[in-house]
Amino acid sequence: MKKSVVALSAAVALSATFASNAMANTYTVKSGDTLSKIAKQHKTTVANIKQLNRLSSDQIHINQKLIISITQAAKQEAKTTAVYTVVAGDSLSKIANKFNMSVAELKSLNKLNTDTIYKDQRLTVKKIAGSQPSAPVPVQPPAPASDEMYAALPGDSLWKIANKFGISIQELKSANQLKSDSVYVGQRLAIPRSAASIPDSPSPGESVKADTPPPVQNDNLIELAKSLIGVSYAWGGTTPKGFDCSGYIYYVLNNSGKQISRTSASGYFAKGATVANPKAGDLVFFSSSPSNKKMITHMGIYLGNGEFIHASSSKGVRIDTLGLSYYQTRLAGFKSL
Repeated sequence: MKKSVVALSAAVALSATFASNAMANTYTVKSGDTLSKIAKQHKTTVANIKQLNRLSSDQIHINQKLIISITQAAKQEAKTTAVYTVVAGDSLSKIANKFNMSVAELKSLNKLNTDTIYKDQRLTVKKIAGSQPSAPVPVQPPAPASDEMYAALPGDSLWKIANKFGISIQELKSANQLKSDSVYVGQRLAIPRSAASIPDSPSPGESVKADTPPPVQNDNLIELAKSLIGVSYAWGGTTPKGFDCSGYIYYVLNNSGKQISRTSASGYFAKGATVANPKAGDLVFFSSSPSNKKMITHMGIYLGNGEFIHASSSKGVRIDTLGLSYYQTRLAGFKSL
């Protein structure tokens, strides 16, 4: 069991207070911004911004929220509050008792609407005289009090993260005010509290089981597939820089929670299970000619209502209909992986 972490420094205590009481002046980084440009704009110094945000370098990113200054009200509250990091086994009543508070006070101080808390969540509590911090807690950009936070891992994408928590890409982008689909390792993303809880990290001594890929969420799969419309065709391509038909399937499924290996259209056809009544998200396959239905040369993702999306060799990723004579005569069947 890890020891409870209580951080009592004023700057750290303010990090939790900002999110709930808006007592800090913040700025959202825009394209072309630098720390020096932001400091000059707000009549402060680069050193002050770096100290308030616990920045170890001058690197910043678009949509990052920076604390520019703190108000006198925030400084005053810092004298009487501290930040507590939730550990496994904690509950609101347990934490409240530890700091001589009521559950109602604790919920009010943190703008909590429910009694649900999660491991590593930071809560503002009343400061206990004479307490000493056992470890510093880094300041994080303010996040909505109703959201959980997730740090992006190597290989993560918006689609993978959205699928992991059972939300749509748009919900994830809206919660974080993202204007692009790119994420970087270590980026902290707000996950709407309605999403699935972030799984706890294993405690020391616990065995770690191999990750089991989450089931494919067809809504996310279709959303991702459609978001790539217009990407050009590239033989052997497996990235948004260019796809061939099977490379497109490989990319979409792997970024939607279904881990598959890279192979050809005929390879996926051989691996797949035959589907008699296709639904959106199933794979559709085509032969090289109407007279040779066993020679599989093309594939796509069925969207329902007779439509499918695929990486066309002539026009890139696009939506077509199975009713077109060319595809109708070459349809080889539907499969699921």
